[in-house]
Formats: sequence, structure tokens, C-alpha cells
Amino acid sequence: MSLDPRVTPLRDGIAARALEGLVAAEVYLDPTPMTCAAPAAGIHRAPDAASEQMDQLLFGEPFQVLEEEGAFVFGQAPRDGYCGFVEAAKLAPARAAPTHYVAALRTYAFAEPSIKSKASGPFSLNSLVQVEAREGKLAKVAGAGWLTADHLAPIGVYQQDWAAVAARYAGAPYLWGGRESLGLDCSGLVQAALFACGRACPRDADQQEQMGRPIAREEFGRGDLVFWKGHVAMGLDAETIVHANGHHMAVAIEPLDAALARIAANSYGDVTSYRRL
Repeated sequence: MSLDPRVTPLRDGIAARALEGLVAAEVYLDPTPMTCAAPAAGIHRAPDAASEQMDQLLFGEPFQVLEEEGAFVFGQAPRDGYCGFVEAAKLAPARAAPTHYVAALRTYAFAEPSIKSKASGPFSLNSLVQVEAREGKLAKVAGAGWLTADHLAPIGVYQQDWAAVAARYAGAPYLWGGRESLGLDCSGLVQAALFACGRACPRDADQQEQMGRPIAREEFGRGDLVFWKGHVAMGLDAETIVHANGHHMAVAIEPLDAALARIAANSYGDVTSYRRL
């Protein structure tokens, strides 16, 4: 069986129990459920902070730990299935199910129910939180502090226009493997916009290109996706896209035709597909 290593919890003869009978391994382990306790934590290719960041966890997102290696743990992020190494210090034992998610692009947590108290964060859109109490305009969140209540939304009450969500990231720096509001890549932007609207979405552009249905260039419009080899952008209308890209090194809004000409001239080449979700 050919399995994608990006989303298969298997390495060096160790596999998750769920793979028993599907892949060969020396030992099968039951994952230990953990939760991201930092505003964001990188999922790395190797147990080294200097190694490639392939993905990120946001605060409150679960991580299924299979094994420890030095200051890192190897496991899988259930929200998008990605596997890799995360710094153990950025994880905490699994908490109760989240009650809310961060609906603002980013927000701070305060140590006390006062905006004058010590702040931490920022916590990005789509972070998962458990609200324990409320005082005035602030809500107490387990493991974080007091967040602005209006910056949270109940789980199940999602935003409706993923193109509008993506446009809110305009100007955010480009960050390979990033999903946070302080930095993200092309597929991270698409995933963030869809998550905020309650839609499941895989992590990488080639995986996202399997979503929805193909459409013609003439049909392209708001909320549609356009793909190149290794890149994805989202339509704001028939002639305008928003995408995190290495040319601007930021999330940029620009004419689709300008992007088509520029990208065709570099290593990404021509468009591979237009798709409607």
C-alpha cells in the first residue's frame, strides 16, 4: 500500500495503532493526546527547531504523540492529518473539548480580567479555546488567560465567505509552513480561510487540488481556487486573487492576469487547474 508520509504516522519502524494490518512496522503504539499550549508551534521535518517547518499547530489544536526524541515529540495533527516533530515544551495534556474558536484575525490574552494586566500571544484566527468564565468584555480561556469575548465565536457558528476571510490576511508576511496570522504560506492561507468557515481542508496545495470540481477559466470567480504546480490562490472576483506568495513575500491581492504572466515565467509554470469548492 502506498501511503503519503505527510499524513501517515509512521517512522523508523514505529506506527500508530490504527495502521496495524495496513503497514509493516516493528511496533504499533497508541498515541498520547496532547494540545498545543503556545500561540503557535511548528511541525518540523526533524527533531530540530532549525529543520524545515512543514506545518503549524495553533493554540488549542490537538496533537497525537507517538514517541519522544530529545526536546521534541513525533506525532500527528488530527485537524489536517500532518505528521512531524513538535517541541514538547509547546504542548500540554489534552484538555476538555473546545467551546469556542478565535474568530478575530488575532487577539491577545491577559493574565487578569483587565486589559491593563500582562498580555500574551497573539492568538490567531482558528485557535481553539475552552471558555471557563466571563467578566465584562473578557472571557477566561483555559491555559491562556482572559481574551476579548467578542473575538471568539462558538464552535459551530462559522463565517460564511472564505474569500472575505482570506482577504483579511492581506499584508501578513509569507512564512513557509505557516498557518498563523503573523505568517503563512499559500496553502496555509486557503486552509485558514476554509477552517474559519467550518470547512475541512488538507494542508498542502497538491492535496487541496483534489477538492471540489474543475471549472474553466471563464467560470472563475469569488471563492474559487487556481492552482499551479506547488502554488494556490483564491479568487476575490473573476479578475482578482488573494494569495500568500514568495514574490511579494506576503499575502497580496492582485489582478489574476498579472499573476498568470509572472508565474508562467518562473518555475511554477502554467496553471494546472481552476476549481470550485
